Amino acid sequence: MATLKSLKLRIASVKSTQKITKAMKMVAAAKLRRAQEAAEAGRPYASRIEAVVASLGARVTPGPQTSKMLTGSGKEDTYLLVVCTSDRGLAGAFNANIVKAARQRALALIAAGKTVKFYLVGKKGGAVIRRLFPGTIIASTEFAGVKQIGFEHAAPIADDIAARYEAGEFDVAYLYYAKFQSALVQEPTEQQILPVPVQAGGGEAAAGVSAAVEYEPDEEGILADLLPRNLSVQLFRALLENAASEQGSRMTAMDNATRNAGDMINRLSIQYNRQRQAAITTELVEIISGAEAL
Repeated sequence: MATLKSLKLRIASVKSTQKITKAMKMVAAAKLRRAQEAAEAGRPYASRIEAVVASLGARVTPGPQTSKMLTGSGKEDTYLLVVCTSDRGLAGAFNANIVKAARQRALALIAAGKTVKFYLVGKKGGAVIRRLFPGTIIASTEFAGVKQIGFEHAAPIADDIAARYEAGEFDVAYLYYAKFQSALVQEPTEQQILPVPVQAGGGEAAAGVSAAVEYEPDEEGILADLLPRNLSVQLFRALLENAASEQGSRMTAMDNATRNAGDMINRLSIQYNRQRQAAITTELVEIISGAEAL
């Protein structure tokens, strides 16, 4: 049985932890608002450029001059999984859910006889992937010292992935991140980024446009500029969604931790009071028994 002194020390320790988790919850809530606004502001542009590329791709007849990012490598033997996680923990199941989605896809591809490689964006996904898929990580990057994610952080990653794709290091690339829904819900998302998916039906229907559109100079010329930019934009959107999802998940996790600490403090306080009362009662009984003996 724990002594009164050890219970008192444990109550003080849990109270200190509760203060920390409460402060972390407040910080996450303050950061969440800005991150959510950035994620929601980036969605229309990312969705629209994706639709425009799909529309243009449906109009282009593949040929020798057509970008490989649109037509593909002609095979689907090697897959690259770009896994975006955070650089910090204490965010509930945020990182675990993203890694789980990528892990399930990797296992399915390996079972089908495909080669799987990983490109890690963020620190927290590395440990699990290195343990489960040793030797498959071709590159990794972290943003530990970055306070706010910008397009300048996504562009170099996109350029590196595009260069590796052009060099033939992989045939298909998927992007994994958590789409922000609310502070309580962050949806793990899988998105094919290379080659760019082209919607069936072609033309303006793929972009949701009913009017006839003419392009200058031509579709292939525009695609040569849009395809690399689209890759950067999709990665930037993933980073923005992750930033909002991370803060929402951390706020929820710290709120739960604060509540759990409060429950533990109540239980320990009851146990402390009971043991203290039992000790007092024992002392009184001993005093009364001694007085009666005299």
